Amino acid sequence: MTEVGTRVSPMTRAGNVALAVLIGIVFGSVATIGHRNAWRIGDVDVPWGLVLALIGVLALLVGIRLVAGGRLAAVGAAVGVVGTVALLTLPGLGGSVLIAGDVVGTVWAVGPALIAVLVVAWPELPPRRRGGRGAA
Repeated sequence: MTEVGTRVSPMTRAGNVALAVLIGIVFGSVATIGHRNAWRIGDVDVPWGLVLALIGVLALLVGIRLVAGGRLAAVGAAVGVVGTVALLTLPGLGGSVLIAGDVVGTVWAVGPALIAVLVVAWPELPPRRRGGRGAA
C-alpha cells in the first residue's frame, strides 16, 4: 500500500493489474463451480452457493480496490471474474454447461458484472487528515 502523494512505477502498476486479473480468473472459476450449491428446506431451495459467490465477488473487488489504492487493479480483477464467468457459460465439447439457463444461472451470469460496475464506478473518498479535530 502506498502513501498518498507517492508515485508508483508503471511496472509495479502493471504487475498489480496482472496479479489482479489472475486472482479474478481463479476466483471466477471456483465460484462458478460452487454457485449451484443449495440447501433444500421443505419445498424451497436456498441457493447459499450463489449468495456466497456474489458476496465473494464484492469482497474481492472492494478489497483489491482498497489495497491497490485505485480502480485499475479492481478493473483487472473484474475482467478476470466476468471474463471467466462469460467463458464458462458456453457449452463444453460434450454439450455440458457449468452455468445453467435457470434463475440461479442467470443471476450468476449477470451479478458479477453488475457488482463490478458498482465497485469500479464508486467515487473515491477524500483522504483523511492527520491529527485530531482540534489540529490545525
